[in-house]
Amino acid sequence: MSAGGAFGGNRGVRPVPPEKGVFPLDHLHECDLEKKDYLGCLKSTGFQSEKCRQFSKKYLECRMERNLMAKQDMSELGFRTVDEAGTSPDKNSKLESPPNQPKD
Repeated sequence: MSAGGAFGGNRGVRPVPPEKGVFPLDHLHECDLEKKDYLGCLKSTGFQSEKCRQFSKKYLECRMERNLMAKQDMSELGFRTVDEAGTSPDKNSKLESPPNQPKD
């Protein structure tokens, strides 16, 4: 018998919580469609996550709307505040920089 338990886990050691805090799993599958869209995009683009940002954003918004994670401004999660769905970032610009806006 191994000392690590039936599945190799180390018994008695406390798990480390996620950096952003603990959030409930989607047991009721409320955000399955958004999750499947994101995973499908990743597979179709060869796992280039930058090409699937709009799906990632929709998934996170779904989780926040259903209280499956803390509500947070999308800019804090690495998204622009301007809706970027259906647009692709300029190859020469950084994803985290906001688009140029005219001064009033």
